[in-house]
Parts: sequence; C-alpha cells; structure tokens
Amino acid sequence: MTSPVPGGLPRTAAVAAAFEVLERFSPAALVHHAVRSTLLAADLRRRLALPVDDEVLAVAGLLHDTGLTTAFDVHTEPFEVAGGHVAWVVTAGAGWAPERRERTARAVVDHMLDDDDVPRQERPEGYLLARSTGADVTGRGLEHWPAPVLAGVEAGWPRLDFRDLFSACLRDQAARKPASVAAAYVASGGADRVR
Repeated sequence: MTSPVPGGLPRTAAVAAAFEVLERFSPAALVHHAVRSTLLAADLRRRLALPVDDEVLAVAGLLHDTGLTTAFDVHTEPFEVAGGHVAWVVTAGAGWAPERRERTARAVVDHMLDDDDVPRQERPEGYLLARSTGADVTGRGLEHWPAPVLAGVEAGWPRLDFRDLFSACLRDQAARKPASVAAAYVASGGADRVR
C-alpha cells in the first residue's frame, strides 16, 4: 500500500480500509482517478460549505469505480451500483450505522448522474462526486477549481493510462449492460470525450 490514507482525506479506519480495497483491486490509473476525484470533491465541499459527512465523501469517492474492476464487476447491474455495494460492505465492516452505509452507497451511485440531477442539499456527497468525477473524466466544470488545486492534485496523482483504460471500461460496460447509464454515456460519445 502506498500510504494508509492519501493526504487531504480523513485519517479514519473506514477511509484507510476503502483505500486499501481500492489499491488492492484496481489498476493504478483507476486508483489515481479515484483519489483525484475525491480530493477535488473535498476541496469543492469546503468552498461551497455543504452539509457533508467528510468520511462518507471520502469512502464513496475512493470506491466509486470499484464496480469496474474484475473483482467487483456484477454482470447484471451497472458498475456504479456494484461500487455502491462495495462501499456498503466496507462501511458495514467499519461498524457504521445502516443509514450511513446507505448514504455512502447512494453517493457512489449518484456519481454517474449529471450533477444537476443530484439534489445538492439532500445528497451533497453524491452531488460533489458527480461534479468532481465529471471534471476529472472529461474536464467538464474544471473552472470550479483554482488552478493551483488542480495542478497539485494532478502532480500527486498523475493520469497514467487513465484515458485509454476508462474509455475501454465504459465501452465494455455499455456492451454488456445496454440499459445502464454507462451505455447511454457511450452512445452519446462519452467514451470518445474521455479519450
């Protein structure tokens, strides 16, 4: 493991467990994407002053794409739902109350929605992840972050082969799960925008 918890995230047992699961089962480019997205979400949360559970945000952010991995892909469900299951299990293992587990799993599912479709005050973790993952994947909305924040996140967690890997993952999900959000995203040219 690179470190128990990436700098800038809550140093708790649940966040450390989420990061360990992420590192063990994900390729490096997905690890870096998850950390970049989580750090961007945490930065935006501070500036928007949303009512966020920072630990929920960190766990959901770190695990949001685990449903794309061989270990956790579920052939009958969209990858974001599978990732939500992983988040639920990790937080159950950490002893979280059921409502907090559900909130974390919901934030993972929300990350695939357009941020305008996630109620900002009711589901702030999901809203922040939808915004930060969208920015990291396609560059949409990068103007919401100061240039030094973006440069620091990118320097600490470089993109590696993320474009090719993620584009291939989306196409695979779309082919196997034609009713998924990923399939709609690919059909609209999203996999090409990632590249």
